[in-house]
Amino acid sequence: MANKLIVQDTPITVIASDGKDFICLTDMAGAKKDGIRAADIIKNWLRNRYTIEFLGTWEMIHNPDFKVVEFDHFRMQAGLPNFVLSASEWIEQTNAIGIFVKKGRYGGTYAHKDIAFEFGSAISVPFKLYLIEEFQRLKEDEQKLLGWSAKRELSKINYHIHTDAIKSNLIPNEIDEYHKSLIYAEEADVLNVALFGITAKEWREANPHLKGNMRDYASINQLICLSNMENINAVFINDGMSQSERLQRLNQIAIQQMSILEDVESKKLLK
Repeated sequence: MANKLIVQDTPITVIASDGKDFICLTDMAGAKKDGIRAADIIKNWLRNRYTIEFLGTWEMIHNPDFKVVEFDHFRMQAGLPNFVLSASEWIEQTNAIGIFVKKGRYGGTYAHKDIAFEFGSAISVPFKLYLIEEFQRLKEDEQKLLGWSAKRELSKINYHIHTDAIKSNLIPNEIDEYHKSLIYAEEADVLNVALFGITAKEWREANPHLKGNMRDYASINQLICLSNMENINAVFINDGMSQSERLQRLNQIAIQQMSILEDVESKKLLK
């Protein structure tokens, strides 16, 4: 999976691999506007003794298969006038995992975020700081999306509990599949009206340009409330409560829960 950061007007690709984030050094090198090729900027950075020390130490911490003898060889030569090292040579000779070279789509030289942040200093100190800030913003956005997806999945699981209660209590024996679907849709709309104030059909008519359904565009707080209401409605159905009474009760519950959830959210934002 690839994402894009924009750092000082420079698009930079971020790729996730084995649960770790790798940032494109080639893209980062493009932030230098002095006409030097990205590959040469990376090579010049790799020539530096401090860089070799940093890369070798990182590998010894994170890579049990790192070839320390080859690393020592590079370390002794680093900084000499005739010493030149490419990313590919570093990887092949030392079995490094902190840097890799990718061809094809999103091609370039990539480095683990720790190493990429260090390479940022070779561009400029402001660039490095902005890179770290943008990367942190990306991870925060990913966490928010993950939280939304988790709540959406929870809502789907609870929906099965809800439909089981409908099947057991509201669908007569031998009814055909078409009429079963009508009953399920009708009960789903009990929740939709209680929480969103409109039916699924009314939402589609009001939003013809959107794909999916209103629940796909719900907030995290709405999904939490919906998940709770599905469980409560299942209990109401099992207790034999009429649909009109359930709708009224569920609407009251939705108002109460959303007020609480929004109040909690507001307090978090104020902290």
